[in-house]
Amino acid sequence: MGVFLAYASRYGQTLLDRELYLPAAWTSDRERCARAGIPEDRAFATKPALAQQLLARAFAAGVVLAWVAGDSVYGNDRVLRAWLEERTQAYVLAVAVSETVWLAQVPQQIKTLLSAVPTTAWVRLSAGVGSKGPRIYDWQRLELSEPLPPGWQRWRLLRRSVSDPSEVTAYRIFARGGTSLETLVQVAGMRWTVEESMQTAKGEVGLDQYEVRSWTGWYHHITLAMWAQAFLAVIRTEAGAEMAPKKGAVNRPPTHSLAAFKARRMRQSD
Repeated sequence: MGVFLAYASRYGQTLLDRELYLPAAWTSDRERCARAGIPEDRAFATKPALAQQLLARAFAAGVVLAWVAGDSVYGNDRVLRAWLEERTQAYVLAVAVSETVWLAQVPQQIKTLLSAVPTTAWVRLSAGVGSKGPRIYDWQRLELSEPLPPGWQRWRLLRRSVSDPSEVTAYRIFARGGTSLETLVQVAGMRWTVEESMQTAKGEVGLDQYEVRSWTGWYHHITLAMWAQAFLAVIRTEAGAEMAPKKGAVNRPPTHSLAAFKARRMRQSD
């Protein structure tokens, strides 16, 4: 129901902003909207359009983003991509394999290129640590031949499953020229932090534990939960603690969980 913006850095991660997604069936029924307290001027907006609103607010507030990452819901939206490029904002966005790209001045679908990718072109790299250990995939990128601002480059990035080579995810890249493949892979892996932040917020601050049926009630609950999560993120950073390990996590000592940190604080105050 919501579109969320998460912020991640080497110091930690947290949800940063939110917007309630309303399907067209809702926004076209003004009587229903009035009963739920939805503002009269609230019109239908796609999830990529809402994401652009969140990013615009972050930029206006002075938040500096080295990268923007997102799944194909946002990567497939050309308007959002063009808006980011106008700001010369680097991004790594997943796209559908049916996406058309320009290679050697010729438009081609990504899925038609897969069969032509040489076996030696794939590089095995980790996209970061997940709940079951390092996220290892095979990766391959190719420069796109589209007009660019000076000093910038577009790439098509492919991620292939090691266990099932037929499982391929494509990304659209806009970044400064000379950016390494390893950096792009790490940024692609950072997209999962929004899901991790949401799961953490659900488990620790009750992000999804509401029974509201109104516009104001939803925003009140979600905003308060996000504030609490941001507060905990600051505490973790100051204490050197980590998020509580997810189910199935490996190599995450339980002594570094938030629960352990709380227990230490309790002992210190006794």
